[in-house]
Formats: sequence, structure tokens, C-alpha cells
Amino acid sequence: MEIIKDEFGPEYVIRVYDPKLKMEGFLVIDNTVLGPGKGGIRMAENVTAEEVFRLARTMTFKNALADLPFGGAKAGIIWKGGPLELKKKFIQSFAKAIKCFTPKKYIAGPDVNTGEKEMEWFVEATGNWRSATGKPANLCMEMFGSGQSKCGIPHEFGSTGFGVAKTTETASEILGIDIKKARVAIHGFGNVGTFTYIFLKQMGAKIVALADAEATIFEKDGFDHKAIMEIIKNREPLKKYHGGQKISAEKFWEVPTDILIPASITNVINDSNKNKIKTKMIVEAGNIPMTEEIEKEFFKKGVYVVPDFIVNAGGVISSYAEYRGYNPKRMMETVERKITKNVRIILKKSIKEKKNPRDVALEIAISRIVKK
Repeated sequence: MEIIKDEFGPEYVIRVYDPKLKMEGFLVIDNTVLGPGKGGIRMAENVTAEEVFRLARTMTFKNALADLPFGGAKAGIIWKGGPLELKKKFIQSFAKAIKCFTPKKYIAGPDVNTGEKEMEWFVEATGNWRSATGKPANLCMEMFGSGQSKCGIPHEFGSTGFGVAKTTETASEILGIDIKKARVAIHGFGNVGTFTYIFLKQMGAKIVALADAEATIFEKDGFDHKAIMEIIKNREPLKKYHGGQKISAEKFWEVPTDILIPASITNVINDSNKNKIKTKMIVEAGNIPMTEEIEKEFFKKGVYVVPDFIVNAGGVISSYAEYRGYNPKRMMETVERKITKNVRIILKKSIKEKKNPRDVALEIAISRIVKK
């Protein structure tokens, strides 16, 4: 896919290369009509400028739909792995290269392979506390003349996973799925997947399948919650779980469910597995887990797909809360209020007008950008 130029953007496409470190990265600032472009920095071996553009465009619509004073942007750094010291050098080299855009045109945040520590490195390099969100809770800035401080709200508090769980709960209610009897499968068990698991368990859902990069496990009666919580607490891979049935990565998509939650990589649902999926609803916790064409195919089959830029908006709403100086409790309340409101509006309109949920959501997001 190439970078598409249209009435929304992108306004800037920046390619960065540090010959000394051999660090290569991309920043796409898609649209700043509603405010500075907001979007995370992902570090991956195969990240491309085209992928970063797709993600930046998603952020444009996600922020508009969440009614936040942010535009859309995204960054990517090609990262093949290495020691923390090298990772810090990559982050800070990239930060210095794009410093002129922060924070008026771009505000960074965590994404794949980046978290609170990387955001701390980023603001250290730019010299501006406001240049990134998702920073450590102990990284604070004194508010001039007030005697108070604004502090970081790391995504490790679980705002994105909380938003995914609230989306799932609200959408289930609208579609007539009993969350307490629902069979759920989660693909991806990083920050988003683990917190989604935790909050859905609190709601009474039965998680019957989990997958990460190293293991895929089917547990027909639901996972041993205590054992899974130990894995989450110790940040261990799923292969450390000793119960259930270990199945192949491909077999994950054949597990019958009420709710399927892809929370891993881009295009994880594709032509090779789409026809194997048996579910009532797909909740897109990860960014762009399938193409729009495949979403439409599911809708025609009667499977509702709640799109990524509604589902995983908890992270960027948390970023807004941090930007405004909210405490974690108020942040979570803001996530719940904004996400449940949007899910209700979009799904009810989708059912009433017999339109794909993504099309309904896009209409609302675009109207907010154009109106501005």
C-alpha cells in the first residue's frame, strides 16, 4: 500500500536516518485540524512508512471520534532488537531529529515495544515534558504559580485494556450477548491483551483461548485465573501456563466463541484464516487487525466488528488525561464515559441503518474534522 494523499493529509511525512547508529525511523503527521498530531512510537523490525501512515490516519479518526483536542500522527523506528543501552540511543536519536515538531505538531506515546521508560528517554532528549505522554508516574512537571504538579500516567495502568473491556461489555449488551456466559478468545497477550483479560474476568466473562508469540492455548472451561495472574505479574510468556490444551497458532482461529478479540499485530485476520472464524462479534483491540474489505465480509455474514479506533481509544484518552493533569482515577472515569458513549451511538446507528459499524464511526469522526 502506498501513502494516500487526500483532503485529510498527510501534512508531514518525515524519514529519519542516523548513519552513526544506523537508526532509521518515520514520523507521519496526518492531520492537525483538531490539535497537535497524537500517536505512539512503535519499534519493530518490519515497520514501514506506509504502515505508519495507515496508523496515523487511524489516529486522526480515533481522536476525532473520542472528541479529543488532538489530530492524528504515528511514528515508527526499525528495531531488530538489542540491549537497552542501544534502544535508548535509538529513541533519543529519533527524538532529537523530530524535536522541532514537538509538542506543537506531534506528541509521542507508547506503542509496540515502547512504554513508560522509552517515553522518559524521549522527553529527556527533546527537553520538553509535554512532548510525550505515557510517561512514568514519578516523572512530574510543576505547574507555574499553582504549587501543583502534573505527573505521567503510564499505559501500564491498563487504560487501553480497560477501554477494550468496557467496549466489549457495552457492545455485548446492545447485541444481546450475556457477558457472564460469553466465551471469549484473546489473540495477543501484551499490555492490552493482559489488561483486557483482567477486566473481562472481573465482568464474569469466560476466556477460552489465549495466544501470544510463543504459545496458543485452548481451555474449554476457562483459564485458571490464579495461574494466569501469576504469569501476568511475573511478565512471563503464556507457555509457562501448565493447564489447557496447547494448539497450533492457526488453530486459534477455529475456536468457536461469542467474542473474538484480536489484540496483537496488523492484519492478523486475513484471507488465510477469515473463513475459519466462528464468532458473534469481533472487538478490534489491536490496530488494523484486518482490512476494511474483510470487515465488510464479516458484517454481511452477521458478525459485528467493532473497529479499532473506537475500541482501543482508552490509550489516547489516557494521554489526554495526562496532558490535562488528571489523576489515574479521573483518567479511568474519562475512558469509561467516552468509550461507552461512542459504542452505544455507533452500534445503535449501525443496527438501525443496517450499516457497517466502521462506516458509521467514520461518518461521525469526519463530520467533527470537517465542521472544525
